[in-house]
Amino acid sequence: MTKRSILANSISRRTALQGLTATTALAAMPIRARAQSNATIRWWSPQASPAQVAAYEFQIAQFQALHPDITVVFETTSDEGYAPQLAAAFSSGEVPDIVTHLPSFAVQSYYANGLVEPFNDVIEAIGADDYFPGANDVFQAADGNYCGTGIGNSAANMMWLRKDLMQQAGIESAPTTWDEMRTAVTAMQTGGLYGAPLPYGANSMTSLIFIGFIHQAGGQVFSPDLEVAIDNEGTRNALEFYREMREFCPPGATNYSWGESLTAFVSGATATGIYTGRVLANVRDQNPSIADHITCVTYPRMSEDIAPWTFNDFPSVFIPAQSQQKDAAKLFAAFLFDPEGYIQQLHAAPGHVLPVLQSINNSPLYQDNDIIQKYAPEVELMAASAAGGYNLGYESADHASNEKAGEIIGSNVISELVQRVVLNGDNVDEALGAASATIEGIMQG
Repeated sequence: MTKRSILANSISRRTALQGLTATTALAAMPIRARAQSNATIRWWSPQASPAQVAAYEFQIAQFQALHPDITVVFETTSDEGYAPQLAAAFSSGEVPDIVTHLPSFAVQSYYANGLVEPFNDVIEAIGADDYFPGANDVFQAADGNYCGTGIGNSAANMMWLRKDLMQQAGIESAPTTWDEMRTAVTAMQTGGLYGAPLPYGANSMTSLIFIGFIHQAGGQVFSPDLEVAIDNEGTRNALEFYREMREFCPPGATNYSWGESLTAFVSGATATGIYTGRVLANVRDQNPSIADHITCVTYPRMSEDIAPWTFNDFPSVFIPAQSQQKDAAKLFAAFLFDPEGYIQQLHAAPGHVLPVLQSINNSPLYQDNDIIQKYAPEVELMAASAAGGYNLGYESADHASNEKAGEIIGSNVISELVQRVVLNGDNVDEALGAASATIEGIMQG
């Protein structure tokens, strides 16, 4: 088949060849998809900063130039609101035709309920061999099919540090253990400056971040064969440390979710942060005075004997099974990885969404970005951490894929456990017993 590329004339032939695997997507898709006409496909994503939307519009325009009979309409969801929005869509049958940037565990849950189309042919169209090794493992369902693929990687629980504040406090190196972290934030918390922006609200961020703390204490939510195992010493230690950290967080942390936590560090209200690489662009745009003083490390754990555990939500792309435009949606899904548009999308939030394709990561066009170059060590660390990252749907390399993870996160059972023990002072045995029973009910439901 003839390989087609939409690369602009300004991109060198060498760069185009380095991204060739991704550009074969159009040629590899079924002919019937390319022949589909007068189709309108709806694209949903919770990632919708102005720069990202501009990149999406570029990708849509390039795709529609090649396929004038297919119209793509972009619609925004939200990180906290996508679950009820999609539930309503699935219930009514008025579904989007392609969804991106939802965590992998949500896609696994939807697929297990028959709501998502197998994605195998799209992965082959993109170029299965071009992915980083193991990148699609988290998307493999129990029936052997892939329920989606990654639109990028993320390292969502990196610890961000202010090197200038560390120096002022006499802290010579980044903390690697909880004891060191407690000492560091104690030294840096002065006046109106707080030590950390940890979330304590009844929301997904608290659940997802606290799962990381459980693993950083050597615990787990499930055993490898998916028996409920949250009532363990690691969870108890994590709850105690999370309680100790409350005094180092702003008063509003009781209701913090992703946006508030991010803003607290970027604005200079906290000495440390916990987030993905979106910190870098936000600091550049919103608080450039600290741009030369920030860095990141893997989040501290209870002891150095415990390996770091990075939360990667594996931002996804998938196609709802109820879509009436599946062929056009698959064609567009593969096109999202065409180098010029995909790199522009990654550059819209550099370091926040990291490439899943080796050819893109190695491309000079991708590397030619001010943030990626300025913070090369940080971006490299995030990429390595994300590549070895996990989430509740894929807790470790030994764990089976958990198709109920999305429902568990959506129930807020873990964030409510944090609130009961940390904020309300409830008995830890009773709170863990109730959380275990709730999770068990979801697993059996």
